[in-house]
Amino acid sequence: MWINILVGTLCLIGGVAIGFFIARKTMMNYLKKNPPINEQMLRVMMMQMGQNPSQKKINQMMKAMQKQTSNK
Repeated sequence: MWINILVGTLCLIGGVAIGFFIARKTMMNYLKKNPPINEQMLRVMMMQMGQNPSQKKINQMMKAMQKQTSNK
């Protein structure tokens, strides 16, 4: 009986560790392929929408997006 509990606990700990490293690698690959938005990307998007972005407006939008992501 003690052996079953020990084996189950070791399998649980091993599964959590392996899952963590797989999730970490997957997330790093995702961020490499899809980087977070930067000022240049924001400027291009605003120009595509027909707006003429000023540096002040871009800074405001970047701060708003950073605030939004930090609240989550």
